Amino acid sequence: MSRSQKEVVMSITALLNEDIHGEHAAIIQYLLHAYAIGESDIACEIEAIAREEMRHLKWLAERIVELGGEPSLERGPVDTSGETPAEWMARDILAEEQAIALYRQHLAAIEDPEVRLLLERIVNDEEVHRAKFAKLAEELAAEGRTAVGPIRPEQATAGPSRALEILLQGIQHEYTVILQYLYHAFTTPHCEIADELEWQAINEMQHMGWFAEEMASRGAFPAMEHTPFDRSRDTARMLQADIAAERAVTKDYNAQIEDLKRAGETDLVALLSRVRDHEVYHDAVFSKLLKEIPPTEPTGPRPGWTVGSLHGQKQE
Repeated sequence: MSRSQKEVVMSITALLNEDIHGEHAAIIQYLLHAYAIGESDIACEIEAIAREEMRHLKWLAERIVELGGEPSLERGPVDTSGETPAEWMARDILAEEQAIALYRQHLAAIEDPEVRLLLERIVNDEEVHRAKFAKLAEELAAEGRTAVGPIRPEQATAGPSRALEILLQGIQHEYTVILQYLYHAFTTPHCEIADELEWQAINEMQHMGWFAEEMASRGAFPAMEHTPFDRSRDTARMLQADIAAERAVTKDYNAQIEDLKRAGETDLVALLSRVRDHEVYHDAVFSKLLKEIPPTEPTGPRPGWTVGSLHGQKQE
């Protein structure tokens, strides 16, 4: 690859990483709104949009790796302004409009046909999301819907408790390992290991959602923040870090379950026990993968997205 070609690739990956930052922020913003609205059809619709943004992030990260770049997985700013669910939808409409404008700027700057195809596909989704949020804003305003939980710390009505402390620690852990497992999934050259890491990340997303919904239902703010995560590029080291994370949190959850039992938090004991059991399973999965890892890393690029995969069709 010539110097000029490398510069073009670096420019493209920088733009795609900027897009990742926006997708990451949108995911968290939409989830905060869904959790604060509370269990309902509307919350489910918002969570479905967030899942589509997760898919965009995955596509962008995988394309960056295919180009030889590094997916940053950093997060852009999250808009937590607004006092009512209808006002929150207005913020989500604005987020979609800003995303569409940014993607169009990047389309104007990028000539690579495969990258352009990907960005055009994502823009189509964002336009649909904008329309869905506009419809939800109308429905929420007509209903006069109020929030179940807060989207900012100062809106919290719950006082401090050991239960809320445990839930918040759980959110932080789950968020961190979601990013860690996804980073490892995007960057390992082993397809089977990548698929398994992605599945476990999805399970951790469920855990984070369960904890955040529980906090919101109690009138507490589910702060969506993560700690630094492992960015190893050697697959064996990735899995070793993932196993260590699972064993550490299993130990923490065991101790927290005992605290909750003493506090009489029966329902929360059941929830945390279920999550703990999932973590034990993840440990077993990662340990098996580590034992079976091939002695050498594949040298060629991992198969990426295709036109069919963008439409949910199985790759050959």
